[in-house]
Amino acid sequence: MTFKEKVLDIVSKIPKGKIMTYKQVATKAGSPGGARAVGTLMKANFNPKVPCHRVIRSDGKIGDYNRGGPDAKRALLKKEGAIK
Repeated sequence: MTFKEKVLDIVSKIPKGKIMTYKQVATKAGSPGGARAVGTLMKANFNPKVPCHRVIRSDGKIGDYNRGGPDAKRALLKKEGAIK
């Protein structure tokens, strides 16, 4: 399984109401230094089965979102109960 396939698999399994950081996803995919690569993959993801909005920055900031920007990402996470 490639790094990309691992990342997409991991992110697709993040349940509603939960979040992971880019670093956590990269580490779980076997590349602890691959947080930026995870961000790049999420930016290019348009598959609705891969909830990329559930991946945030390690500093707690929301980060960008390819379907409406950070405000849309924040609204989705609030709706799902992942953030207040």
